[in-house]
Amino acid sequence: MKTADLIDRHAADLRLVHLPFRRFGAKRSFSGQAQTIKCFEDNTLIRAQLETPGDARVLVVDAGGSTRMAVLGDMLADLAIQNGWAGIVLNGAIRDSAEINQMETLVFALATSPVKSAKEGWGKVGIAIDIGGVTISPGNWVYADADGVLVSSKRFA
Repeated sequence: MKTADLIDRHAADLRLVHLPFRRFGAKRSFSGQAQTIKCFEDNTLIRAQLETPGDARVLVVDAGGSTRMAVLGDMLADLAIQNGWAGIVLNGAIRDSAEINQMETLVFALATSPVKSAKEGWGKVGIAIDIGGVTISPGNWVYADADGVLVSSKRFA
């Protein structure tokens, strides 16, 4: 179901992640339960999560809004596809955007940067994160398409 239709029918149960996202990838939409990561200019934990079975979940990453360094590129996007992640919401930057745009994935990110991230293992997995005025906890439902990203504690058909 389109996010516009979801918000029309269930506005009281949905929150808009209000960020100036750009969309990358060939997929048109996704929905799934959130797995969360909080990190800053370091993609070690992102890689570790994407190497595990996604089970149609959505990886939601609070990268602190940094657009100085990319924390996701084509190799990690490919891991997400291979391991069954529904999509990625990233409060940060990606690189390899031309390649990702050709892939069967959908990534919402703030910007692009050619600079790769640190690999120190900084951050936390599976905690409540705050992005775009919304607190997102592991297990929340994420719905995303060309119109935006919505979050709910409820699953909608």
